[in-house]
Amino acid sequence: MTLNELQKTIEKFVEDRKIGTTVESRMLDLLSESGELAKEVLKSTDYGKRGFERTDDFVNEFGDVFFSLVCLANQTDLNLEQVIREALVKYDKRFKDHKHIGSVNKKGK
Repeated sequence: MTLNELQKTIEKFVEDRKIGTTVESRMLDLLSESGELAKEVLKSTDYGKRGFERTDDFVNEFGDVFFSLVCLANQTDLNLEQVIREALVKYDKRFKDHKHIGSVNKKGK
């Protein structure tokens, strides 16, 4: 399944079940789900005392985050395939220029 097909599948799922909401609420949902995913990382590492191990709960929460993200993309008319292609171009340029993909501050560091 392509990202475009996935977006359409999720859009239909949301429409069929009448579970649409506002962009603001969807963004809060995404943040909430991201927090739940982070909590699963903390639990699996015993708050950093051991290495990360993927658990079923982590996988489930990851799915929730991805679902919310795709819903937000759909609501804001974003094409995920295009957005990812553009991000890869941006990261490639950053890596070539600075040997990492993180943002560079105004001083070039």
